[in-house]
Amino acid sequence: MGAVVADDGPSGVKAPDGGWGWAVLFGCFIITGFSYAFPKAVSVFFKELIREFGIGYSDTAWISSILLAMLYGTGPLCSVCVNRFGCRPVMLVGGLFASMGMVIASFCTSIVQIYLTAGVITGLGLALNFQPSLIMLNRYFDKRRPLANGLSAAGSPVFLCALSPLGQILQHEYGWRGGFLILGGMLLNCCVCGALMRPLEPPKKSEATKEPAEKKAKKKLLDFSVFKDSGFVIYTLAASIMVLGLFVPPVFVVSYAKDLGYQDTKAAFLLTILGFIDIFARPICGMVAGLKWVRPRCVYLFSFAMIFNGFTDLMGSMSVDYGGLVVFCIFFGISYGMVGALQFEVLMAIVGTQKFSSAIGLVLLAEAMAVLIGPPSAGKLLDVTRRYMFVFIIAGIEVTTSALVLALGNFFCIKKKSEEPHTKEAAAEREELNKSEDKTPEDAKVDSIEVEQFLKDESEKNGEVVTNPETSV
Repeated sequence: MGAVVADDGPSGVKAPDGGWGWAVLFGCFIITGFSYAFPKAVSVFFKELIREFGIGYSDTAWISSILLAMLYGTGPLCSVCVNRFGCRPVMLVGGLFASMGMVIASFCTSIVQIYLTAGVITGLGLALNFQPSLIMLNRYFDKRRPLANGLSAAGSPVFLCALSPLGQILQHEYGWRGGFLILGGMLLNCCVCGALMRPLEPPKKSEATKEPAEKKAKKKLLDFSVFKDSGFVIYTLAASIMVLGLFVPPVFVVSYAKDLGYQDTKAAFLLTILGFIDIFARPICGMVAGLKWVRPRCVYLFSFAMIFNGFTDLMGSMSVDYGGLVVFCIFFGISYGMVGALQFEVLMAIVGTQKFSSAIGLVLLAEAMAVLIGPPSAGKLLDVTRRYMFVFIIAGIEVTTSALVLALGNFFCIKKKSEEPHTKEAAAEREELNKSEDKTPEDAKVDSIEVEQFLKDESEKNGEVVTNPETSV
């Protein structure tokens, strides 16, 4: 499993798979909801910000981009903080940062100040909550971990369906400044979720041997040895390719409907359909992934989810009316939910508990680069071609390619390596067994002449010497 880091769960403690773990799951559900839904929910205030500061839509869109970039790009920093201070303190500080950023943003007088407050500070706070909550979930659940991951991932569509209408109400009643202030107060709930992350206590007998291990571990705040694991490298490469196209269709599907001539409210309803399907797809997929036969092959289920998502994008590119887009959103919601429920479960299964805190930080950093490239490059393609079909086709090809990289890499590079030692051991055992079976009665001491005569007769009949436990005395 590699080197032990300071905040890793004690090796002598078994994951409870329940008990206080359900409180940890509840906290993770809320944190996941805020982390993924908040950057999208803030977009409802963009029109007022454009009017207030006299800027363009692209300028306000940078707020959501910075939030996502901080959520993904600060992964290694979060890993170092968790390994040094522990999950609970990091989450408490992160909750204060997330809230403080939005509260200060409500008093800003320029868009650059909002970039620094609502973008950088709030984004950093959400990142300091998101990653530790997944680490704690991994420590509290083992047998039920796929289900726990599916339930926690469902927080994203639930909060998206709740925060977007809430943001519209707050904007109408209190303006963008009052809305930012209230949302900042809501983000203080991240501190409550952080307080739920009670660390698992090690057994008393291991306390004597724990100190030298901890002293040695403090030197390794970010474990780069995960790159020696071919499974981790393949997963990171596949995930980076996947996020190039994964977030593109939800960003452009509303504009696609408007371009076909449908009203704004009708076009926006497509995201509601997608989110509603996503809510049920994630926990159901978590239950399926936890089945005894499916769980050892979870990486292939993840690959299937990505292929399903890519194929849905390719089919969605052929939509020519509102009905076609509704069908696309239904199937995209199913596949998108499957990907969301499985992505961290597969990573946990690949690297294990001890390396997960470092592995997730490095994976999120790799994905951050792809997240910043994906939607803007799709937008440039749309500007050049003026056709949404090509945007959806490129997104589908990228996601499908990532699925093939993960599945084929796992099958050829990982499976065969794990089977080779098995085969050698089995061959050695068979060789020893054959040697023991080929032993002739010449090695046995025989005291009776009648027994020797009996063996000779049998060998003449059958062409070989027959060894019998009753005659070989």
